[in-house]
This record gives sequence, structure tokens and C-alpha cells, in this order.
Amino acid sequence: MIRKLLVAYDGSEGANRALRTGLELAKAMGVDLHAVTIEEELPRYAATLDEIDAVKQQADSFYGQICREAEAIARGEGVTLHTNVIAGHEVASLVEYTKAHGFDVLLVGYHGHSAVTERLFGSTTASLVLHAPCSVLVVK
Repeated sequence: MIRKLLVAYDGSEGANRALRTGLELAKAMGVDLHAVTIEEELPRYAATLDEIDAVKQQADSFYGQICREAEAIARGEGVTLHTNVIAGHEVASLVEYTKAHGFDVLLVGYHGHSAVTERLFGSTTASLVLHAPCSVLVVK
């Protein structure tokens, strides 16, 4: 039984498609909808502590804005969207967050990279499908 949906949301076109699909499913099924944004980790080496603070404040502002935009889209559809920003590696963080919070379905947007790019760097989506503890819905 599906009770909780999670959208991997970064504000991209693919993520917006996943969010729209999540909104449709949440309304149709009467289930909770959540979105998580992964904040890239700060560089390990910085010149000063002030530089680290400035970068962190800028990142917090940027990722907070992404969440507010997603919440506004959801409000426009009459759905409450629970958002969260977490720091870390994209795949590992999504897998852990999904596991820790008991989500039943993870929705991700398809970005459509070339075959060469995927062979060289791998696919975030493919890694999520392999490692997520729940079903993964890839939205095109």
C-alpha cells in the first residue's frame, strides 16, 4: 500500500515533471507528498572561515528558494508539500533519506543525457533504481 511519496527535487525541468506527477498521484490517492533537495557539500578546503560561512549562507538561500518554489506549485494544486534540504552526495543521501523516513515511492525526473555521458559518469537515476529501498518512478 502506498502512503508516502517522495520527489527528488532540484528545480530542473525533469524535477518539475516529477513534482507535477507526484501532485497528481497525491491528490488521486490521498497520500502524503514530500520533496527533498540535496545541497551539495561545501568544499573541504577554503581560505577562511568567513569564506565558508558566505558559501553556506548562499547555498542555504539558493536551496531554500527551490523548496519555496515547489511549495508554491503544490499550493496552487491544493496539495500540502513537505520539503526538506539535506547535504550530501545525491544518490547516497536520497537512498538514506528514503530509507529513514519510510517512503513507498521515490519520484525522479529523467534528464536525458547522451549514451557517452552515461557510460563515462554513470546515471543517477540508474543508481537510485538499483539502491533505493522502495519503488522508483522515473518521470519523462
